[in-house]
Amino acid sequence: MIAGIALIATSAAAANLTGAGSTFVYPIISKWAGAYRDISGNRINYQSIGSGGGIAQIKARTVTFGATDKPLTTKELNAAGLTQFPIIIGSVVPVINVPGIKPGQMVLDGTALANIFMGKITRWNDPALKKLNPNLPLPSRAITVVHRSDGSGTTFNFATYLSLVSPQWKADIGADTAIEWPVGVGAKGNEGVAGNVSQFVGSIGYVEYAFAKQNRLSHVKLINRAGRAVEPTIDSMRSASANADWANAAKNDFYILFLNQPGAASWPITATVFVLVYKNPADKQATAEALKFFKWGMEKGDQLAIGLDYVPMPENAVKAVEAGWKRIQGSGM
Repeated sequence: MIAGIALIATSAAAANLTGAGSTFVYPIISKWAGAYRDISGNRINYQSIGSGGGIAQIKARTVTFGATDKPLTTKELNAAGLTQFPIIIGSVVPVINVPGIKPGQMVLDGTALANIFMGKITRWNDPALKKLNPNLPLPSRAITVVHRSDGSGTTFNFATYLSLVSPQWKADIGADTAIEWPVGVGAKGNEGVAGNVSQFVGSIGYVEYAFAKQNRLSHVKLINRAGRAVEPTIDSMRSASANADWANAAKNDFYILFLNQPGAASWPITATVFVLVYKNPADKQATAEALKFFKWGMEKGDQLAIGLDYVPMPENAVKAVEAGWKRIQGSGM
């Protein structure tokens, strides 16, 4: 009888929390949510709809939190009454479907990648690609570009990187969550891009690394700022984020990017994911419970993150994030 009463009390206290946004972060939020439900009873219903959708949903107050791979500026946050904080570090990787080419075999540099997505390089045996891959049997097959069709923080990071390495990309196309793609076919979410690359022989796309592994896609090596050909690994992502000044970032609403960073081992398209909540939430209890979930994820979910090839936030970053929560009304922190 006592056990039954305790179970009822636990069920009554359990919360149902809603979030929406970044598809980049969906694998780890899903993994954390399952483990957190087992210990807290709280359910996290996260909708993987893209960063643009997540920003729109939190601004419409239809979810407890939004998630975006594109950080908002202080001006944007203040205008909406929001605050943001990073929760995990991951990587955007170009993925290909070229017969006979295994993961990590093909090497691309920023210029070649930009030229492929601008439609200037149209076949896999283009001289520029053969120069980068003299020992690979590159076919004459046409290249099919696959890109995001929805508002996407993954697109923002990918296009921002291309803007950093290609003056023509920066001048003609630029970077945002949604851009005017010169060529290619669109797909919704990291899931959609991964699915299309799997389906179309000769294709290239870009996804968060967990989606590449889950769908057994061949990622490429990229030549980084130091001139080294590197792969997306825990160490190469850590290298890219190693120079972050988290204390200073906290003063600037954590607006921070890890693209094209120095370091011989750095993966050039390393990114982080930001959670958006209201500074003065209408449902303070729900927001407080959401913060407890992310506190648990950042402090206790390291191994789950590493298992999906994300990099956990460093301890000094977690402390800076949690200190900032004290400014959220009703946070209880």
